[in-house]
Amino acid sequence: MEEKTYKLMGGTGAINITFGIVAIISGIAAGVLLIVSGAKLLSGRKKILF
Repeated sequence: MEEKTYKLMGGTGAINITFGIVAIISGIAAGVLLIVSGAKLLSGRKKILF
């Protein structure tokens, strides 16, 4: 019983680390995309005529 718990905790820990890395990467990617799109909006603001 104790060995089963030990293996389960090891697997769960590995999955948590993997999900953490994926969350960090996706967060950085989303931040970069937001910065780029914001910069495009600000630079295109000058081309609008009213």
